[in-house]
Amino acid sequence: MHLASCVVWIVCLLLSGSGAFAAELTRAGVESALASAPAGHPANFSGQSLVGLDLHDLDFTNADLSGANLSDADLRGAKLVAAKLVGAKLMRAKLNLAWIMRADFSHADLSNADLETLVVSAGMETQPQEAAAFVGANLSGAKVMARLSLDNMRGADLSHLRASADMRNQSMGLIRADFSQANLVDANFEGASLEHANFEFAKLSNADFSGADLNDVDFAGADLTDANFTGATTIGASFTNATFHGAKGLTITPGR
Repeated sequence: MHLASCVVWIVCLLLSGSGAFAAELTRAGVESALASAPAGHPANFSGQSLVGLDLHDLDFTNADLSGANLSDADLRGAKLVAAKLVGAKLMRAKLNLAWIMRADFSHADLSNADLETLVVSAGMETQPQEAAAFVGANLSGAKVMARLSLDNMRGADLSHLRASADMRNQSMGLIRADFSQANLVDANFEGASLEHANFEFAKLSNADFSGADLNDVDFAGADLTDANFTGATTIGASFTNATFHGAKGLTITPGR
């Protein structure tokens, strides 16, 4: 009996060490961790599960969320300023009105997430030091209606992105997805809806726009070297002073 008890105790100890009995995080637990983080040592949620949590309006400034699972989480209005979200899972997460200045979403999975009306700067225009990073991130199927100008989105998967402006609701001026001056080298926009989006002076060399809706998109001054436009629609699109060397599938006259 003594031996059996020891075996049970060892098994329980091993399971406990593996996290089998670890309590699931709640909003209250997250709030407590954020509040108790000492000055100069931001809260660390790296690798933890926050799946489906209501985290709206919480302040994650400088927090480490690398590799965390935030799938289906409600992050509306949350402050993610300078937060580390490298490799985080944010599938179907709601980030509308979230603050993302200097946030790092590199290699994060934001597929089918909502990113509308993001707070991306302290003023009217984004400054280089405020830009977020989405290097190699997966935003396939995501809904984007925000200003992502100057952001580093090199190699990002933006296939089937839902980023067309709603022309029925423009009483305050044109509200559209803004990728102006962003680094989108090697980005994938296959099948994306981008009507009226702004790509002025964006770096788009080797980008894939095959099958995308590019009607009324502004590519003025953009670098489209070796970009692929096969099957894309470009009615009303502007390519003034854009660079086209090696571009494929573009049926309009360069310089328009």
